[in-house]
Amino acid sequence: MSLKNTIDFLAHLRKMNGFSGLSGSGGASEAASRLTETSDFGTNPGNLRMLSFVPEGASERIPLVVVLHGCTQTAAGYEVGTGWSALAERYGFALLMPEQKRANNPNGCFNWFVAEDIRRDHGEAGSIRQMVEHMAQHHSIDRARIYFTGLSAGGGMTAVMLATYPDVFAGGAVIAGLPYGVATNVRQALKEMRQASPQSARALGDLVRHASSHRGPWPKLSVWHGTADSTVNAANADALVRQWLDLHGLPEQPMVERKIDGFPYRAWRSASGETAVESYTITDMAHGTPLGRADDEQFGVAGPYLLAAGISSSYYIAEFFGLTGPIQRKKTAVTKSAPRPERDVTEVPAGRAKARGSAGARANQAPPRDRRGFDVNAVITRALTAAGLMK
Repeated sequence: MSLKNTIDFLAHLRKMNGFSGLSGSGGASEAASRLTETSDFGTNPGNLRMLSFVPEGASERIPLVVVLHGCTQTAAGYEVGTGWSALAERYGFALLMPEQKRANNPNGCFNWFVAEDIRRDHGEAGSIRQMVEHMAQHHSIDRARIYFTGLSAGGGMTAVMLATYPDVFAGGAVIAGLPYGVATNVRQALKEMRQASPQSARALGDLVRHASSHRGPWPKLSVWHGTADSTVNAANADALVRQWLDLHGLPEQPMVERKIDGFPYRAWRSASGETAVESYTITDMAHGTPLGRADDEQFGVAGPYLLAAGISSSYYIAEFFGLTGPIQRKKTAVTKSAPRPERDVTEVPAGRAKARGSAGARANQAPPRDRRGFDVNAVITRALTAAGLMK
């Protein structure tokens, strides 16, 4: 890789380290977060922090979603920024949000490119697996409904966990991440982030097949990436899709092409008709997690790498995982959600998709109060006060 590319990339990392607020440690995000920490969950070979959220009154067997933050972010900041705890409380599933320590990576990145950290039962992958097991044993998690998602380096580590523990996770979602196994050191990681791997779909699939003794079935996968991403080249999304299409034995030609909330969407279905792989292309979006409205609510708060794009990735990922069904209100009563308005989609034969409506028009609408009487401004004010940033 050229020296210029290396210097440009390191300069970008330095700029990332200058961010604060939601993506930094402490502050308002820590005060507003619903996460609680567990210190004793296993041998913790990767030296990570375990934070989690379990909604009150949840049923005895509930799904679990593991969510990983990106570089320079914290678990609490990413939880508040993406709205995952609001979704967990609304639909009755548990959250596990591991957090990187600066001692492991000075930028707070999960080490998706370090050989010792991406092996089954070793390093950071081993620590996260221990956290999942702890959650399963202490919160009666439905082991058939454990899912994984993450942003950037967290997205890269999402691919690692799906590859090394395909027997544990039913599905995953990678936001601005990379395929599993394309880098095992820093130099390779920088190269892959600049220019996606040219390996064939079969070679990419073999990287996953060699990560464990598992031979299928494979977790389903949702891939999200912005076309203006200058940190992780958007071609990595296509490489990741090809890797998992090979695992599922599916052709590269999508079976569905349409637009959702104004953005290109592709899907590949299994023989049973279930979506096995899907891909969202967020046009003109930079590096980060796309935020927006869904089901008449705003999920998340914009900040560094938390981008108001006009589409809620958190909601649609939860929907892809099958978690947005009946709303969990109390342990003794489950209330069905009101029918949602038709999504902004048009499904047509591949290559002939057209959009209906405008994502920009939706983005300009004022966010309503939460249906449960949740006053967003009041919560933000309390958080800033608790953080010492407001009197």
